[in-house]
Amino acid sequence: MTRRSLVPLAVTAGVAAASTLLLVLAVRGGWLGADVGRGATFCEAARAGRVRQPGNTFSNAGFVVAGLAVAWRAGRPDLLGDVLPRRPGTATAWACVVVLLGPASAAMHATQSARGGDLDLFSMYLTSSFAAAYALTRWWDRDRVFAAQLFSLLVAACVLVGSVGGDDVPVVRYAGNVAFAVLLVTTVVLEVRLHRRGPTRTDLRWGAAALGSMVVAFVVWNLGQHGLCDPGSLVQAHGVWHLLGALAAWLLFRLWASEVEPAATVAT
Repeated sequence: MTRRSLVPLAVTAGVAAASTLLLVLAVRGGWLGADVGRGATFCEAARAGRVRQPGNTFSNAGFVVAGLAVAWRAGRPDLLGDVLPRRPGTATAWACVVVLLGPASAAMHATQSARGGDLDLFSMYLTSSFAAAYALTRWWDRDRVFAAQLFSLLVAACVLVGSVGGDDVPVVRYAGNVAFAVLLVTTVVLEVRLHRRGPTRTDLRWGAAALGSMVVAFVVWNLGQHGLCDPGSLVQAHGVWHLLGALAAWLLFRLWASEVEPAATVAT
């Protein structure tokens, strides 16, 4: 058995601890600004304490758990297939991005502030841009410098779309959510085409599970705003969206970790 490296877990845990501490300090110190009702459409009634929407806030712990799970597995290169280990740091970077989703989304639900909402959207841009950039990098067979540049470009494009597109888009509400969705759809299409083109192969069952989780999450996300709503409950449909999103992030990583050469055995 390959000896486990604790570096991915240590780096990710450090990101988790630092970002969570910053969130706590920001909530206590009012750094994110006044409550302007950002996120109030997600059913849960605002409480009088520092954490305005506790159910929707603490359900974001799922992203931290998922990111740490990615990091734990990333410490075993023999469990990462044939392709992912050839791109050093990719698995750890994904683990950190997933972890950051937790405190960033919690910032909006804890404060209902405009800056908190911006952090929430920005963390979504990070995840969708990462997924699309990794797929495109493999499609064009480019190196990690190109991947980093493309990732940065996609994040900037998402920010631009979110800034100029407004917040009255049908179904998904924010233009930034459209950018997020477009990149995820791009990722799905590319992952299928990469599998079919070869020469490497992924276990598309992981991809199907990730996609299924996101589809269910999106349905729940909508139901939580249109009928499936108990404002006083700590169990919120939007909280389920968070948990399913965290599951999808883990499943997408398992898809990447299943990519092998045709003669190799898929690590599971």
